[in-house]
Amino acid sequence: MTTEREGDQVLVERVQAGDRGAFDLLVAKYQRRLMRLVSRLVHDPAEAEDVVQETFIKAFRALRHFRGDSAFYTWLYRIGINTAKNFLVTQGRRAPTSTEADAERAEGFEDADSLRDINTPESVLASKQIAHTVNAAMEALPLELRTAIVLREIEGLSYEEISEVMSCPIGTVRSRIFRAREVIAEKLRPLLDYPVDKRR
Repeated sequence: MTTEREGDQVLVERVQAGDRGAFDLLVAKYQRRLMRLVSRLVHDPAEAEDVVQETFIKAFRALRHFRGDSAFYTWLYRIGINTAKNFLVTQGRRAPTSTEADAERAEGFEDADSLRDINTPESVLASKQIAHTVNAAMEALPLELRTAIVLREIEGLSYEEISEVMSCPIGTVRSRIFRAREVIAEKLRPLLDYPVDKRR
C-alpha cells in the first residue's frame, strides 16, 4: 500500500521520463483542491481559474527540477500561492501584510477548540449566519493570515507542511494561524454568546 506522497512521486518520475499523461493524472487529482485554495485568495472565479492553469503550467515546466524533498502537493501549493500573490500584485490588489503575534500565545489559544466545534445546540440555529460570518471574517484577513488558516482548517495541512508551502518558520505559521483564529473568534463571539445569554 503506497502513501499519497509515494504515489505522487511515481507520477512525477513518469513525467520526468517524458510521460505527459502522468502529468494529466496529477492535474486531475489536484485541480479541484488547488482551485479551492486559490479561490480563497483570488475571488473572481474566472481569474482563479486562470491562476490555477498558470500554476499547472509553471509546475510542468519546473517539474524536471523536482527532487521529492517535499511532498508534490506542498510544492504545488507553494507555486499556486505565489502565482496568486503575483496576480494580485499585478492587479494592484495587494493584500496588507500581517502583524506577527507571539508564538507562545498561539500555543495556548483557548478558543481554538470552540472554533472547530461550533455545532452546539444553540449554534445550530445560527449555523448559516455563522458560516457567513466565518467566511466574511476570513475574506477580510490579510493574505498571509488567510492563506495559513485556509491551509490548516480547509486543506488540513500540518504546521510543518504549511511552513514548507509558505516558506516561513513554523513559529510564524503558528502565529499567523493564531491571529486568524483570534479575528474569526472575535467576529463569532456575538453569535455564539447570544442564544446562551438569552436563556439567562
